[in-house]
Amino acid sequence: MSTDMTHETGGKYDRLIAAARAAPPTPTVVVHPCDETSLRGAVDSASAGIIRPILVGPEGKIRDTAARFDLDVSSFEIVDAAHSDDAAAKGVELIHAARGELLMKGSLHTDELMRAVTAKTGGLRTDRRISHVFVMDVPAYAETIFVTDAAINIFPDLDAKRDIIQNAIDLYNHAGFGQTPRVAILSAVETVTSKIPSTIEAAALCKMADRGQISGGVLDGPLAFDNAIDPEAARIKGIESEVAGRAQILVVPDLESGNMLAKNLAYFAKADGAGIVLGARVPVVLTSRADTPRARMASCAVAALYARARRQKAPSVAA
Repeated sequence: MSTDMTHETGGKYDRLIAAARAAPPTPTVVVHPCDETSLRGAVDSASAGIIRPILVGPEGKIRDTAARFDLDVSSFEIVDAAHSDDAAAKGVELIHAARGELLMKGSLHTDELMRAVTAKTGGLRTDRRISHVFVMDVPAYAETIFVTDAAINIFPDLDAKRDIIQNAIDLYNHAGFGQTPRVAILSAVETVTSKIPSTIEAAALCKMADRGQISGGVLDGPLAFDNAIDPEAARIKGIESEVAGRAQILVVPDLESGNMLAKNLAYFAKADGAGIVLGARVPVVLTSRADTPRARMASCAVAALYARARRQKAPSVAA
């Protein structure tokens, strides 16, 4: 692997956060922020001018947590809810009432929040499949890189992958990362073989892009990870394309491989990963207790930038 891609750590997220701070804060419904990590993430992002939180959860717990960890929530609206499931339901209701443009996960389990978001009645579904994107700041890579889907869709079929890719492309194009991203559809090898079904799906997705079924990006696949992100690896394999060696969006075959890739980047390459769920009526900020404070703020920044772009440009696509 070539070693000419080392860049200063932190610049990519710093630019995102600065861009988000340059506009009025985005109204954000924060669901069940009842531990230090989730409440501090909301308070810090509000202090930075990125979001304007509405806290939804057991009011006593929220205030006790704030007092215990010296977090000032005096200026925030708090909507009382009996427990985490109730908080998720009330958070979704607030979105329907146009009280917030973002939904942010607190200390409840992801499946509790997503159950309310994906409910057939009263949820936040659209015609687009809901999917997750890790927006990763990898110190050894020149670009901010997306990894999708590593958190929501376990074994997506071809139609689901089409939406997963379109969601990621729309985020890239509308949230200020640039235009027409280079999308690598990953597999174990870069040749199409019936022995590895993901290579066949990758080839089909590229043809779907040729036919206009996926728009706004440049696709190539199947590509192995090395020749997707390293120009020298692509050159050695004789792969010539706009994407090979220079990918900006990495589309993984399934959740297992995507989750392992994202965590390998986090722990071996010291990357930060901001998390956002797309395809619902509003972007959903998913943070983890293992996230750094900077990653949590970057998650809010990405979602706020996308929500702002949707509001200003009124695109005809889902979140």
